[in-house]
Amino acid sequence: MKKKDLEYFKRLLLEKRRKLLEQVGYLEERALNSTTTDSSGELSAYPFHMADQGTDADEREKAFLFASREGRYLYHLDKALERIENGSYGKCRACGGDINIERLKAVPHATMCIECKSKEEQEAFRRRPIKRE
Repeated sequence: MKKKDLEYFKRLLLEKRRKLLEQVGYLEERALNSTTTDSSGELSAYPFHMADQGTDADEREKAFLFASREGRYLYHLDKALERIENGSYGKCRACGGDINIERLKAVPHATMCIECKSKEEQEAFRRRPIKRE
C-alpha cells in the first residue's frame, strides 16, 4: 500500500478513535457514574417507586452494554493502527492478499478481504445450532 494511502487511513482511524472516546466518556458521565438521585433530580432517593428504580437499572445496563461494545471497537481500531505501524495494514489475515481500498474506506479496521470474510460468515452460519421447538 502506498505511503499516502497509509497516512489517509491512519488519520481516519485516529479520528474514529477520538470520536469513540468522546462517546464512551459521555456514556460514562451520563449513565455509568450517575445515581438514581442524579438521574431524577430529587434530593432524596427515598420516594422512588420500584418501577422507577427498575427503569434506572435498565438504563444503566444498556449503557454498560454500549460501553462494552464501544470498547471492543476501540480495540479493533488500536489493532489497525498497530498494523499500519508494523506494515501489515491492508493485508488479509486469511489469504495474505490485499484488502480492497473501498472495503478499507468502509471498514478501516478490516482484517480480511471481502471474499475471505464472506467465507468465514458462511461457515459460521452453517455451524450455528438449529433451534427446535
